[in-house]
Amino acid sequence: MILGLAVACALAALLPALLFRRNLGLYAPPPPMQGDRPAISILIPARDEEGAIRGAVEAALTSEGAEIEVIVLDDHSEDRTAAIVREIAARDPRARLEPAPPLPAGWNGKQHACAVLGRLAHSPLLLFVDADVRLAPDGAARAAAFLAASGADLASGVPRQETVTLLERLLIPLIHFVLLGFLPIERMRRARHPAYGAGCGQLFLARREAYEKAGGHAAIRASLHDGVALPRAFRRAGFSTDLFDATTVATCRMYRGAGEVWRGLSKNATEGLAAPEKIVPATLLLLAGQVMPPLLLLLGSGWVLIPAAIGTATAYLPRLAAVRRFRQPLDGALLHPLGISIFLVLQWVALGRKMLGRPAGWKGRTYGASVS
Repeated sequence: MILGLAVACALAALLPALLFRRNLGLYAPPPPMQGDRPAISILIPARDEEGAIRGAVEAALTSEGAEIEVIVLDDHSEDRTAAIVREIAARDPRARLEPAPPLPAGWNGKQHACAVLGRLAHSPLLLFVDADVRLAPDGAARAAAFLAASGADLASGVPRQETVTLLERLLIPLIHFVLLGFLPIERMRRARHPAYGAGCGQLFLARREAYEKAGGHAAIRASLHDGVALPRAFRRAGFSTDLFDATTVATCRMYRGAGEVWRGLSKNATEGLAAPEKIVPATLLLLAGQVMPPLLLLLGSGWVLIPAAIGTATAYLPRLAAVRRFRQPLDGALLHPLGISIFLVLQWVALGRKMLGRPAGWKGRTYGASVS
């Protein structure tokens, strides 16, 4: 019985490992920009971001190979966010600050801010980036080059993630593992079914015409998970979405400290793996393939050790490949089973919060269980 379990766990590890390896070649960095300089509106929603906003705006203003405007929407900040942007805008007319109107009922704050930014923009390409994202000088132009080459209407990628504290190093790198280990990119590019919609909410580049026809962020007004919701909205409207490796396009420190990591990842978990219809199979697959093989290798004996060793090696291969490719921390990869275990606890806690009707909180706002 234990031997059969070990074999089953090795197979559960093999499936995402094979898909991850296949996807690594498909999830490619964007090409350099060639030809005419594209016109791009770089759009940054900001709420109480005085520690990050200067770096985001100044990095955006170093953009090369494109005609840019940088618009920051101050979403009722209570710190120096607006003052910092005004200071930068006084020196560089390509940057400007706009105030956010009051948040309407039923809207998530970020989606409302992005919807307003979309209306304020003047360019045919809309590049939405979070306030903690730092674009590389050629980042915006290369993202536009990818969009042109792919023919997609919306493109996204995961920036290089800066991780400092232990929980950041354990959980944040799992973004790449889940994305590339469980999304068949080949099928995503052939089909427009909403189920294949995926992206990273830190960085989205959209064709303005498609964005408006798809309803833009208004189509996902209640969502806390634009990384999934926005590509699916585009696909429901008949448009195509795609992914590129944004490691060299931008950097981001997503959360700072264990508390932010937990609150940030759990606030939108029920729109992803913690959705009631997904959480049980996701938990079984991740426990079987990523946690059980190392345990069986440590505690098993005899013939059990062979499939346990194969499963353990297979589970670690994607994480070790990601260390090199995406510049991830080695310690987080070596503690992969622990990271997966904490990640699953977070998913179940988030689902429990939703089932109990407890609101999710972020940036001083609370959102009811119906929109979490």
